[in-house]
Amino acid sequence: MKKRVLSLCSLALVACLTFTSCSIDINDGLGGEESTVTTPTDGVLANGGTLAGTITKDLLIKKGNYTIDGIVKVAANVTLTIEAGAVFNVVTTKTSSLVILQDAKINAQGTISEPIVFTTSTKTPGDWGGITIYGKAPIKAANGNTTAQSEDGNNLSYGGTDANSNSGVMKFVRVEYAGKKIGDGTSETNSMTFYSVGAGTILENLVAYKGTDDGYEFFGGTVSATNLISYGNYDDSFDWQDAWSGQNNSNWFAYQTGTGNFGMEIEASGNSDNTAPKINTVTLIRAANTNPESAGSAEISAIQFKKHGTGIFSNVYISGYKNTGTQKAYAVLIQDAATETSQVLTGKVKVEPINYVNSDNAGVWGYAYVQANPKTFTNAATVTKVSLPTGAWATVDGVNLLAGLQ
Repeated sequence: MKKRVLSLCSLALVACLTFTSCSIDINDGLGGEESTVTTPTDGVLANGGTLAGTITKDLLIKKGNYTIDGIVKVAANVTLTIEAGAVFNVVTTKTSSLVILQDAKINAQGTISEPIVFTTSTKTPGDWGGITIYGKAPIKAANGNTTAQSEDGNNLSYGGTDANSNSGVMKFVRVEYAGKKIGDGTSETNSMTFYSVGAGTILENLVAYKGTDDGYEFFGGTVSATNLISYGNYDDSFDWQDAWSGQNNSNWFAYQTGTGNFGMEIEASGNSDNTAPKINTVTLIRAANTNPESAGSAEISAIQFKKHGTGIFSNVYISGYKNTGTQKAYAVLIQDAATETSQVLTGKVKVEPINYVNSDNAGVWGYAYVQANPKTFTNAATVTKVSLPTGAWATVDGVNLLAGLQ
């Protein structure tokens, strides 16, 4: 059957050589669904084009305005290149997302004045599924498993053995109004999701804007990221599990406004043997009157560690984390004694130096269990906020996303 499908595809492609582009219905091998493959014969998509289905050959998208219609997948051994200034308006009447599969690459390099933007016309949080990348780097999922099934509705296996695997480049890319609910209505995608993405991948100057789940979530892998903005995302601004271990992260800025849970939610899927990721310069700001998704929730602290989660943070500025009702907010919250014993006491959890201001419960870490000797800290005058370049890349509908850093 596979040989017959490939033959039909080849004949169809040949038949389309005389046209500007063609659409071919084939089985994409992912769940047995039929998928439309739009393949411009010259490998270039010009202004006004639509992305739909699975991209099966290298494609260059020129600067201009485009539509993403449904779940668009980039197949293995294919590179999707997007020029600076390209803007994608995503169809919201169905589940839409951009998915870079294992062994595929994205080459999306915007600029400070001409970012690459993914948005929607309705401008409603949760409009679409955001960008998901699958790499081939190692993970440690629950029970130490080296592979797991994705939670993004694609139900794909992720996890590999190449720590330096390369899924491409994303620079000056902004994702707006993502985090669409999927499946049973309780699972959600994030604005940007990285499944077992390797250290050969470059992530720089990215914006996750007003999604209904996490701004960024890392499921294992070794990739690092520089100059991240997570603005107005409903769940956690930054989240990771499956023993993500990026070592060269810097300048992460979260601004929580309206609705927001933890600034950072950190776990290692129950694996005590993990490598702590490192992040230099973190700024977490929670605007006044920002509430958790669920009324009365305890998810209001800046940084939470659980299930053996680890992280080495330096130069940390935190502001605006206030108690809500009977729930208390902390700079750092440790959820379980096992994480304290295996990670905090062994030096794999550090948040220092730290400046925790305009917030409740200053000077102490919080614990969701009885802790006889809570960790204390003194605000460090040497801490500075994240410094990021201003420009169109960090401006949405005339709002400067970096205003909170001033």
